[in-house]
Amino acid sequence: MHRRVLLRGALAISAAAFVWAGPALTEGSQPQRPGPEDRCAVCGMFVHKYEAWVATIVHTDGSAVFFDGPKDLFRYYLRPEEYQRGEKAKDFAEIYVTDYYTTKAIPARDALFIVGSDVMGPMGKELVPVGSAEAAETFRRDHKGERVLAFDEVELSDISTLE
Repeated sequence: MHRRVLLRGALAISAAAFVWAGPALTEGSQPQRPGPEDRCAVCGMFVHKYEAWVATIVHTDGSAVFFDGPKDLFRYYLRPEEYQRGEKAKDFAEIYVTDYYTTKAIPARDALFIVGSDVMGPMGKELVPVGSAEAAETFRRDHKGERVLAFDEVELSDISTLE
């Protein structure tokens, strides 16, 4: 029994290392940027080193979960229970990715994602987010992208092609 309590405590501390608790965002505001101790909620990599790729999920309670790129964000988004017990997509208030060209956080649901380009992210092949159809077509053409997907079109099978 004592061992189980210790294990639960250790798991809670580990999970807390991935989450920042802060005020909820207002429309048009930028998400909290990760600090030097924040890690990707999927792979555990420190994310602050890769600001050009950071992705963020902000929960309804204002806490944020960071990712080292859109690929890991989608792994978490499409199967949150696998990474955080009791996690549900309905608990996600806002989702941000970093626009490839501007390096500014943009709402992920408004972004377009290019699959299969010659641009590498922190963990190799990556879904590359851009903020407009024109930018997506330019990027796809310039970087040998295979497909352009809207947020709701990205599936786990698309991510598996990036392994």
